[in-house]
Amino acid sequence: MNVTETASPGRHLEQSLSTAALALMVALPIANFAGREFFGRGVSGALPLIQHLTFCVTFLGAVLAAGSGQLISLATPSLLPQGLRSITHTLTSVIGAAISVWLAYASLDVVRIQRGIVAWGIPFAVIVAVMPLGFIALAIRLWWTASPHWKGRAFALAGILAAISLAIAATTFGVGSGAILVPALAILALATLLGLPVFAALGGTALFLFWSDGLGASSVPLNAYNLSKAELLPALPLFALAGYVLAEGGAGKRLMRAFDAILGWLPGGLAIVVTLVLAIFTTLGSGITILSLGGLILPAMLKAGYSEKSSIGLVTVGGSTGLLFFPSLPVILYGITAGPDKTPIDKLFIGGLIPGMLLVLVVAGWGAFQGHREGALTRSFVPGEVLPALWAAKWDLLTPVILLSGFLGGRAFLIEAAALTVAYVLFLECVIHRGLGLKKDIPRIATECAAMVGGFLILLGVSLGFMKYLTLAEVPMEILQWVQSHITSPVVFLLAVNLLLIIVGAVTDIFAAILVLVPLLAPIARIYDIDPIHFGVIFLTNMELGYLMPPMGENLFLSSIRFKKKLSWIYVSTIPYLILIVAVILVVTYVPALTLAPVRWLR
Repeated sequence: MNVTETASPGRHLEQSLSTAALALMVALPIANFAGREFFGRGVSGALPLIQHLTFCVTFLGAVLAAGSGQLISLATPSLLPQGLRSITHTLTSVIGAAISVWLAYASLDVVRIQRGIVAWGIPFAVIVAVMPLGFIALAIRLWWTASPHWKGRAFALAGILAAISLAIAATTFGVGSGAILVPALAILALATLLGLPVFAALGGTALFLFWSDGLGASSVPLNAYNLSKAELLPALPLFALAGYVLAEGGAGKRLMRAFDAILGWLPGGLAIVVTLVLAIFTTLGSGITILSLGGLILPAMLKAGYSEKSSIGLVTVGGSTGLLFFPSLPVILYGITAGPDKTPIDKLFIGGLIPGMLLVLVVAGWGAFQGHREGALTRSFVPGEVLPALWAAKWDLLTPVILLSGFLGGRAFLIEAAALTVAYVLFLECVIHRGLGLKKDIPRIATECAAMVGGFLILLGVSLGFMKYLTLAEVPMEILQWVQSHITSPVVFLLAVNLLLIIVGAVTDIFAAILVLVPLLAPIARIYDIDPIHFGVIFLTNMELGYLMPPMGENLFLSSIRFKKKLSWIYVSTIPYLILIVAVILVVTYVPALTLAPVRWLR
């Protein structure tokens, strides 16, 4: 249950600020690139400014996400009766708001210790102040959306104040933290199952753990501030923005026409065309793909004679098939989390080429087979249609060429390539095709992008604090010792990882899975002499399956919402694909040459 966005106080200000921040994030890298190329020097202080703008977008976007129900959480509440769902939503909002207040208070210490200048005379403390202000705004937004009625909001406010009072009393009067820890963690676990945003679950857990060990709660926001030091992180919101603009601007229709002109004459050719288009858009976001292109693809497949079940099944599965291809956000996030020095992002993309193409081939092949079996219409190849269709889509088809030539050619850094991509697609959709208005549509699209990005970057921030505690408590070392004492074979270890990731993917979001599991599993994989690039591709391929795994796979819920079908119906439509993707995962896992050969060839 989400309160409408217009009902939230201060939303217009958040939209304006997030749009302005994203605009600066696009402009600064382009200015830096142009200065370096044409004048021999870039913009002074550009990189730290871009990094800190990403930090600001994190909190602005998270507040927007809280207002529109886009904060990452488990989908289990949808299985509850409507009446109970409303009650649990209010309760989890109370817990989330109380944790946000605690995080805001802990953030004040981080602001106090900041010294120095970011760039252009801007003090670090000014930027870091966004963190306590952002957490307070998150608390207010969670309180506001706890209920659509003032009675419910009054109850939620009382609950928030009560939770804060209990925390103050416990710390002031020296209540034993050990006695509180277990019940508190149990409550957080239950609340997470009932829909508590995952950022609040991880942040609250970290706060309680640090407190129980007598350590300062400021360790959580202090590590969250490390978001501003990640050099590659700004690429994530920029590539996401490019994806939103392309999806809204009609690129899907033009690509469908071009691929259909070339491949539509094959038996089941439309299924192949659909899979290719979905794979291209999945590189820029799975949710974007299903929600934006589903309304275009389903009528075309039904008209061609595909059954509703096979059509929706293909769209649901196709919404994750391009996850391994450049510039996929999960791949970039995996590289950042695993450490770009240990798992270079460019090599991850190169290593994912053949496994990614194999997955696309398998999904397209099964979709084509189903279409042929169902008697879907085929048409004759018309040579005269190819060139006009390709000409209409020429600018869309040039997008990856421009992006790859800049980045892999060494002319532009990843952030600059991302910013240039945004500028290119804005010019494409607003000037060449004129499907979008710069003033009418782009602010709305930027707001939607900021909300999506903020939803997982806030999770990244608090997860850094959570992982810091695990490191201090030597939890990774204990896990490593347990694994080594019980699993001696790399083959068995990889099989266990596959099973674990399938289960995790079925119950949580891909970004949460990456942030929590990669720091734990990647070091263990190195102990078994598993190449870091190979392990990364294994991990991400499993996550592609996780999008589709009952009961909580993200694509299943998106398709259920988009096509207004029961989840059980969506489950059945994707079962054949699940079996095929499991087979692909096993091949990718146990034939490392598929991943590593291209990396070696291109060294």
